[in-house]
Amino acid sequence: MASPSSQTGADPSSAGGDAADASSSHAGRSRVGRENQRYGEAGARLVAGCLPIRARADGAGVEVLMVTNKHGDGMIFPKGGWENDETAEDAAARESMEEAGVRGDLSDLGEFTFRSRKGTDSDGDKLRCVARVFVMRVTEEMPRWPEQHSRHRSWCHPKVAIASCKHDWMRDAIRLWARRDGIDIDV
Repeated sequence: MASPSSQTGADPSSAGGDAADASSSHAGRSRVGRENQRYGEAGARLVAGCLPIRARADGAGVEVLMVTNKHGDGMIFPKGGWENDETAEDAAARESMEEAGVRGDLSDLGEFTFRSRKGTDSDGDKLRCVARVFVMRVTEEMPRWPEQHSRHRSWCHPKVAIASCKHDWMRDAIRLWARRDGIDIDV
């Protein structure tokens, strides 16, 4: 089920800057707008995201990294638009760096379908979105990152991540990862 792991993200030192300059294609800033956005079958917006994880410092299990959404009224894992010039893996890694300031090794978790709270399709229905989600085993946590002033990050137990997560489809992704990797979450 999982794709081969790959190391993601460019070395910020190779871009001639610090961790705030970590986005290899857009140094120090997040990509915004939807002019390069990918759309799939029947007009579904394609997005990519990561469920960042790490071993707990005490060795007793794993933690999940959650970030606040743009409005600060809910917790999510990093995700965003999958653009025309990127693979799904590249988009997921970029979103994780921009929104949470992390890089790591990716494994494919699968696709999740949801309805956008923002957009509508040609029939006036909420826009259908298809999210490609990867589990990211975090290898680097940057002290500075592009969206650090608009998002707060928090490492938490998987149960807490599920309880605090704003979106049902993201909770489903966390549960699928836990089942796949044998993580006991009792939720």
